[in-house]
Amino acid sequence: MGNATRIDIADGILTLTLARPEKLNAYNPEMHGEMIAAFDRADADDDVRAVIVTGEGRAYCAGADLSAGGATFDYGGGSEWRSEETPVAADGSVDYSHPAIRDGGGLLALRIFASKKPVIGAINGAAVGVGVTMTLPMDVRIASDTARFGFVFARRGIVPEAASSWFLPRIVGISNALDLCFSGRIIGAEEARGIGLVRSVHAGDDLLPAARAIAKSYVEGTAPVSIALTRSMLWHMLGAPHPMEGHRLDSRAIWSRGASADAREGVESFLEKRAATFPDRVSRDMPHFSPWMDDPAW
Repeated sequence: MGNATRIDIADGILTLTLARPEKLNAYNPEMHGEMIAAFDRADADDDVRAVIVTGEGRAYCAGADLSAGGATFDYGGGSEWRSEETPVAADGSVDYSHPAIRDGGGLLALRIFASKKPVIGAINGAAVGVGVTMTLPMDVRIASDTARFGFVFARRGIVPEAASSWFLPRIVGISNALDLCFSGRIIGAEEARGIGLVRSVHAGDDLLPAARAIAKSYVEGTAPVSIALTRSMLWHMLGAPHPMEGHRLDSRAIWSRGASADAREGVESFLEKRAATFPDRVSRDMPHFSPWMDDPAW
């Protein structure tokens, strides 16, 4: 538990609540660090099988904390995100490969992308700017009927962040993605559902129970390593140039997992008409047969 978020774990589900309701859960460096730490914790705990992210109060996340005023997005100047290191050389040139350049929202999005556990966004209210882009690498987004969404970057003189230039067109299509970002307009939950930004819309009191029901459907009767691998395989193949890439990856995964204790248990429990008890654990039994699996996040 931190000052900007709250964590609850029950029934194999970690619920991460953005907890700055007096600021409409505006995103700041403290929330950023706590969210990344929560995903690290979820991945390290074999008893956590799924993650739900939601907000406290009437907003999910109203975007970046703008308390720094006009310097909010000046990461090399007056922003609270300013790094002690600088990518600017003495001659005024900028090293765009320098770590200090990296967007904080993007670091969070990539951490969620690398999650070994399914991630469900339960969007209970306004989700604007980074408040909506942080949800794009989540596997499922559901919304309350009072939720509102806005890709307002052009209205703030900046551009979409949190790797949303990669995620958003894949979720809603390029035309919808451009329309949302060009206009910066705020859309309601039903329009968001219509373009595929969210899966379903619920009355406020029903939102978290619906998210938990989805999470439980992923947790009950499934093998944790299978879920972790499947999540990674499907996300990574979004950018593959040919189905042969998928075939190579599927073949390696089937070869690896087909000889596992989980596969034996899955078949035997089915034949014996009993509930499966899968022995393999994400923390120790994940195979490594693709380049991204050598990343420290994995």
